[in-house]
Amino acid sequence: MTTAVSPLPALPGVGERLGRFTVDRVEDLPEMQGHLILLTHENGARHAHVVRDDDNSAFGVTFPTVPRDSTGVAHILEHIVLMGSQKYPVPDPFFAMLPRSLNTFMNAMTSNDWTTYPFSTRNEKDYFNLLGVYLDATFFPLMRYESFRQDGHRFEFETPDDPSTELKLQGVVYNEMKGAMAAPGAVMWRAFGKALFPDLTYANNSGGSPSDIPALTYDNLRAFHAAHYHPSNAFFYTYGKLPLPRILDEIESHVMSRFTAQTLDVSIPDQTPFTEPRQERVTYPGSDTERGTQVSVMWKLGLSSDADANLRWSVLSDVLLGNAGAPLTRPLIDSGLGSALADLTGYRDSFREGAFAVGLKGLGAGRVQEVEALVLDTLGAIVEEGIDPELIESSLHQFEIGQKEVSNSGFPYALGVMFRLLGPWLYGGDPLTGLRLDTQLEKLRADLAVGKVFEPMLQRELLDNPHRVTLELAPDPELVTRMEAQERELVQSLSADFTDEDRQRIVAESLRLKELQAQENDPSVLPTLALSDVPASIPPVPYTTEEAGRALVARVPQPTGGLTYLDVQVRLPELPDDLLEVLPLYTSAVTKSGAAGQDYAALARRMEAVTGGVSASASSGVRPDDLHRLRLAVSFSGKALARNGEALVDVMRDLIAAPEFTRERLEQLLKQRLAGLKASVVNSGNAYAERLAAAQVSPAAAIGETWGGLTGLDTLKGIVEGGGLDDLLSRFGRIHTLLLSGQPVLCLTATEDDLGLDLTPLTALFTGDAAVGRPQPRPRDGGPQARVTDSPVAFNAVAFETVPYTHADSPALLVLARLLRSEYLLKELREKGGAYGGSASFDPREGVFAMSSYRDPNIVRTYRVFRDARVFLDTPLGEREVTEAILSASKALDPLTSPDTVGRLRFFGDQAGFTPEVQEAYKTRLLNVGMADLKRVMDAYLTPERAAYALVAGRDPNGEMTELGLSFTVQAI
Repeated sequence: MTTAVSPLPALPGVGERLGRFTVDRVEDLPEMQGHLILLTHENGARHAHVVRDDDNSAFGVTFPTVPRDSTGVAHILEHIVLMGSQKYPVPDPFFAMLPRSLNTFMNAMTSNDWTTYPFSTRNEKDYFNLLGVYLDATFFPLMRYESFRQDGHRFEFETPDDPSTELKLQGVVYNEMKGAMAAPGAVMWRAFGKALFPDLTYANNSGGSPSDIPALTYDNLRAFHAAHYHPSNAFFYTYGKLPLPRILDEIESHVMSRFTAQTLDVSIPDQTPFTEPRQERVTYPGSDTERGTQVSVMWKLGLSSDADANLRWSVLSDVLLGNAGAPLTRPLIDSGLGSALADLTGYRDSFREGAFAVGLKGLGAGRVQEVEALVLDTLGAIVEEGIDPELIESSLHQFEIGQKEVSNSGFPYALGVMFRLLGPWLYGGDPLTGLRLDTQLEKLRADLAVGKVFEPMLQRELLDNPHRVTLELAPDPELVTRMEAQERELVQSLSADFTDEDRQRIVAESLRLKELQAQENDPSVLPTLALSDVPASIPPVPYTTEEAGRALVARVPQPTGGLTYLDVQVRLPELPDDLLEVLPLYTSAVTKSGAAGQDYAALARRMEAVTGGVSASASSGVRPDDLHRLRLAVSFSGKALARNGEALVDVMRDLIAAPEFTRERLEQLLKQRLAGLKASVVNSGNAYAERLAAAQVSPAAAIGETWGGLTGLDTLKGIVEGGGLDDLLSRFGRIHTLLLSGQPVLCLTATEDDLGLDLTPLTALFTGDAAVGRPQPRPRDGGPQARVTDSPVAFNAVAFETVPYTHADSPALLVLARLLRSEYLLKELREKGGAYGGSASFDPREGVFAMSSYRDPNIVRTYRVFRDARVFLDTPLGEREVTEAILSASKALDPLTSPDTVGRLRFFGDQAGFTPEVQEAYKTRLLNVGMADLKRVMDAYLTPERAAYALVAGRDPNGEMTELGLSFTVQAI
């Protein structure tokens, strides 16, 4: 079948006036079947509009913001402008709009030198609702003093109305950055900019350094907004098939008509080049002094807005580092010095001038010179020996796939396009070069045809370039303690001259803030949608099925732009416990090892040459009517240009039929995985805490925690550090045997012309007759769990097992989660408690309900908030709150898809019992949920005796938790 294409709006002509906007350029975007329109407003605002036949429309407004210190002014401003505006004077219109919208993305982000406010939605009414809110928020914020104190920083006594108690620093951003700067990746990123560009804005922490944030004044914040958030400093972006004149009219009437042009110098000069290489050392909170160090060698390059240079460095970075067998990656890993490539390795165009870095992590102390010498010697050898032209061609093949692929997987494509063009645009380059690389690719290919291109680049811009920094990032076991002491000293220093009058002022301001936080606000001034705007039906996704021996094969016609997607899901037979716990280690290693006579490097190069990547994963699933009827599967997923479809099948066949694991390679992979998991705990502690809590009540969650939680981390650590590699290799062999005896289900997604791909090489592999296994793991015993790590903030969670998908109460639980998140936890944990985030979630498939907090300065207070959620339901809540919660919940049932994902989701969903009929029945019940249902399901399922608790923090919580009657089992991570 072919997909009907709706007519797109007519394109304007160059020079045409659309109101006070002038069309500067109109360019074709053939790879994405679209067009780029560039406009300029009389007051200097720039506007890029991408016309595409996509029902997901997008908007973004971006301001160059160039901080001159580390007070976090740009980051705090990003928070404050979303906390009430002239037209929408409610405390938090941004968070209030989340449940009033069917958005597919809403957020705001602060980078090194810009701040952006993007959203996307498939609903036209919703688009213009959000457009009005975003425009008013960014250009006309109220910027209340109380908002600054809540989300920025403030003094507050331990007991807010008692000045004799301990004085502390509080604030959402303050606590966020305390948590962020405990993560090694974040510390590395800040040190990266400061080391290479010490004289520029990049030397500052744009997010805010906790020691500097208290120096930001309210007046400085307002002045920064007045200077930077002006149309003359704005880059507007819109995308989709909505009429451009209507969008421009909205922007004109909301914003442009109220401003005149102004001049603001946000230019960033060139960094003065170094005359000789430098070395820098920074530390992060960490206790792993044996393996916790990273060393990275980094260089400043030319302007990132130079389209030719940007493409060439992007290609060269992929050639050198793009796979396990790449000529820079393999020597570094095979050296055995470290376990994985250092964070930020590769080419970066996120500064005005480009940068390249490479190094290792998983190091002990004192390895700086060895890593530096290894990097420089390896680069020198690459220059001397030359780069295999086949590697270059493979990299160009990857760029071809990237240009052709239109995918919403992981992130809306509409906003991915925005970030691609923003890079060159903001730095004075041509935004078209971020979207269309044909000119630069032609030049590169022409130069490659007449001689070497990349080897001279390496010699000139790396080996002969004195603007080089070797950066060591080292763990410091005492740093958290020192940071806490420094915070106390900072409070003492800032308050040393406080009079009784000053202390009473702090009490009065604290009570005023709490009074405002407790006030009921009327969000009726905000635009909203009605339940009638929620699509009632599930869009059909046609596909055909056939049986091929033991396999079931689905073929899904989709407009994939010339790409072929293939999924092979193997339902496993009974799996012993010792294999179950290492199944994700198998799937993680199988695509990065060797196969069918090729070692891992040769196989990696083969995959890069003919595919867009092949991955493997383990999953557990339940039936929609039974939470305890589990099924395990291993899935292999790959993509390729249609012309390489047969080669993709061959690669996947070899990975499934003939994987080859070696002890040396497996040790490398496990160490890399361990380093990544350790680093993720401080960034994603809430997810680990939720998994740990859910594992105590849910069989499916127990498997998930065994695989991807702290238990999985312990298992991996035991194998790596306890000499378990030989036993693991033996277990991998048993998994492979069981895999080939499993039941395969295949899904091919491609254009109609490419659907005939022969899949026999895959289906013929499975000749066994083993029945599909039904694992029956038991939830974990042991009571409340605490895991202690190097973090100055906490991540708290509570979880409950409830009911399966088809149970009549499941939709009410989904609505309840959205209601608690937007109306209760956000206020209690973020606004009042100072945590960066507070959430309630419900997984209707696994039946687990959870509440959690993120980067939270509190523990006992937060668990008291969790406990009091039922009391909140008895406060005045009405039809509005329930309707908004239903709107928010409905988005979970209607995820954003694209040609690469829609077929596999539909087919595998049908196979698991989550058919369109089952999903539509769920949505029907959801749209009829009422307040009585919410109270009933909370009383039935979210009771203290059914609760399971877990947290990740930097301290033992038991001394604080006695008043709640909770005693935690404490283990170090």
